Amino acid sequence: MLRAMSSYVYIKKRLHPGLLDNLARGGAQAVELFAARGHFNYHDREHIRELAAWFKSEKVEFHSMHAPIYMSNDFRSGGQPLNIVDADKRQRIEAMDEIKRAIEVAEHAPFRFLIQHIGKSDEYDDPRKFDNALSGIEHLRAFARPLGVSLLLENTPNDLATPEKLQEMIKLLRYEDLGVCFDVGHAHMTSSVHQAFGALEQRVRSTHIHDNRGDKDTHLWPGEGTIDWEQTMQSLRGAPQAPALMLEIEGEEGMDVPRKMAEVFGKLENAGVAAE
Repeated sequence: MLRAMSSYVYIKKRLHPGLLDNLARGGAQAVELFAARGHFNYHDREHIRELAAWFKSEKVEFHSMHAPIYMSNDFRSGGQPLNIVDADKRQRIEAMDEIKRAIEVAEHAPFRFLIQHIGKSDEYDDPRKFDNALSGIEHLRAFARPLGVSLLLENTPNDLATPEKLQEMIKLLRYEDLGVCFDVGHAHMTSSVHQAFGALEQRVRSTHIHDNRGDKDTHLWPGEGTIDWEQTMQSLRGAPQAPALMLEIEGEEGMDVPRKMAEVFGKLENAGVAAE
């Protein structure tokens, strides 16, 4: 499986080539950039060019971008959330416009997938919001396709983005290129990883790999929570299209990211092998 790392580990810092060098040293063959403007300013042409130049000079794939989830420059600042299913049409339009600005990065730095949330973390199931989700996905897909970008919907711990709901959306939309970013940590919080993966495996094209103890979305390194990684890795290896093994970890000041990456990639690649 492709070794991949999300820049989320450095979410509190402005992303620069030196930090990307760390991810490459840790063994990343591919990278996902998290579109938070205080971290990766997708509005800033110079910042985009700086990172695009790094990808061109290194043998590391710009695999995916996580769509922005807040309007503010600072991640998790309590600012206005970007919610494509918001009941307020004006808020939906603003969210779509901001996400499209992030997609436009592909004009200068091509990437394969946009990872998109459906609703906020506390989103409740509602037929109108479900319809808004379908409309929003159609709109973003139409914008992204000419730029060579495919949408991946992420399972998140809310009532509108369960594996079953995502499965229903994909079935209704009938787009062969519409896929899933399977978030292992979120699946562990809402059901079981094995059960959630079983509902989505035909459309899984990438992952978010992190651990937790089933109660909070803590984004721990695999092995620091309660996920069964032996069974999880067996499931991921059995996917019809082998997804990237994308670590999405909550960083800490002073953390030796490259060392932890190399250690965890090795453990995951060995997990469950004997049972197969």
